[in-house]
Amino acid sequence: MLVLALDTTTKGGSCAIARDGVVVRERSGDGTRVPDTRLPGDLMMLLDETGIALREIDVFAVATGPGSFTGLRVGIATMQGVAFAEGKPLIGVSAFDALARVAHGSARVATWIEAWRGEVYAALYEDGLETQPPTIAAPAVLLARLRGTRTRFIGEAAGAHRDLILAALGTDAEIGDPVAPLLAGTMARVATEMADAGHRPAPHSIRPLYVRRPDAEHARDPRPVG
Repeated sequence: MLVLALDTTTKGGSCAIARDGVVVRERSGDGTRVPDTRLPGDLMMLLDETGIALREIDVFAVATGPGSFTGLRVGIATMQGVAFAEGKPLIGVSAFDALARVAHGSARVATWIEAWRGEVYAALYEDGLETQPPTIAAPAVLLARLRGTRTRFIGEAAGAHRDLILAALGTDAEIGDPVAPLLAGTMARVATEMADAGHRPAPHSIRPLYVRRPDAEHARDPRPVG
């Protein structure tokens, strides 16, 4: 099974192709350019580099968020377009789930993504389960809830607020290495597992995860990653 995945939740984003759950190639986007000037060009370059034709892709995957509204809209619309054109399923993958998967091996993982305005998007995972659903808050507010248990922080916002995290939690805090990994490869692996389990949704079913306060309906019960 070939899966083509796209992440636009970070400034540069990334795309990747996986064959049967093994990443063939992953490439980062140009963070100096906005997504609508890079896409679908980044995807086409990735296909050219791997010698894989678009028609060979079995499943498409896209990050559902959180991230900038523009980045999410462009990323989702791009993947919906190619999935519709090819008549293939499109699987949405939370960037939080992908980050938690990268940070495997830690009992508790805090996934942080930049939300600007002095806030971060955040979720909490314990032993592979999402135990606190996506929220948005100031870093200091989030840190006050995490004292007393060792926590690994991962995501671009964790890197940006590294000093604050370490000052607030001391030895209870661990910063991921890398703290801001590319996510498309992990998303492709997650999507492969979901497709193998029979989850093959139509492209129109994708819903973005914005996590702004008016979007409280996106909160979910504790669940496994992926």
